[in-house]
Amino acid sequence: MIYPTSIRAINALPEDEKEAIYQTLLPEWLYTTYGIDRHTLTVNGQRVVRFRCPAGSRALESIVRRNAGDIDPMLYLNMADTFNNQLLVLLVVVNDPDAPRFNIDHDEDGNPTHLGTTTRNIPAEIDAMRAGLAPGQVRQGLRVFRQLVPVFEQFITNMGHDLFFIEPMSYHNAIVFERYGFSYVRGFQEMQNINREFQPGGAFHMKLGGDNPFRPADAWQTVRGRSWAIHDGILGHPFTGFQMYKRIGHHAGVNSFPESRW
Repeated sequence: MIYPTSIRAINALPEDEKEAIYQTLLPEWLYTTYGIDRHTLTVNGQRVVRFRCPAGSRALESIVRRNAGDIDPMLYLNMADTFNNQLLVLLVVVNDPDAPRFNIDHDEDGNPTHLGTTTRNIPAEIDAMRAGLAPGQVRQGLRVFRQLVPVFEQFITNMGHDLFFIEPMSYHNAIVFERYGFSYVRGFQEMQNINREFQPGGAFHMKLGGDNPFRPADAWQTVRGRSWAIHDGILGHPFTGFQMYKRIGHHAGVNSFPESRW
């Protein structure tokens, strides 16, 4: 099947046609494991899949919940056209609906933290970190990114593209994308610098230790440890300005953190 070559063009289609196209972004495990009806996109008669894709928009949001009343989606995807007609993934979130929830998305006064980018809920972050989560996670993930990549690549191929772009929100996101074959448009030298300065004797390594729970002495040894330290501001600036890309069917072989452990 050949799709229109842009999100904007898909969004201009009649509702049933664009929904049929966007439904191909849903992986098979949503139907087989969580019982979503593939024809009605419902569970117990209630719609659990929503596509926000109004005509005239260059963006798509795909939101999938296990049950219609759940607070958090199991799967969330936000993608858009760039101004030169490329495809950009802005955010992908996968949540295990059965895992404990950590309220890192709201501060202690109930205000949104935007996942810690504008303000923070330090006690919730500490609990999440100690439970094995990475920055930005309200719940443990489902460990299904490997299954999502081929689904997304097929969608991109059907649109007539041979690559797409993604923007990692955190250090650990960038490392995960590297492992699945992504390379960098912007930020590879910065990633190499981060790795260098986390080595013993480096500027970031010397900021580890002490009584800061987000900067334990051994944080430099793991992806998650580095990511929490970076989230806590060890770089001296936010983790922003990174953009990566993936060529369909090609693994770039980039590895900015050799012999890394999660």
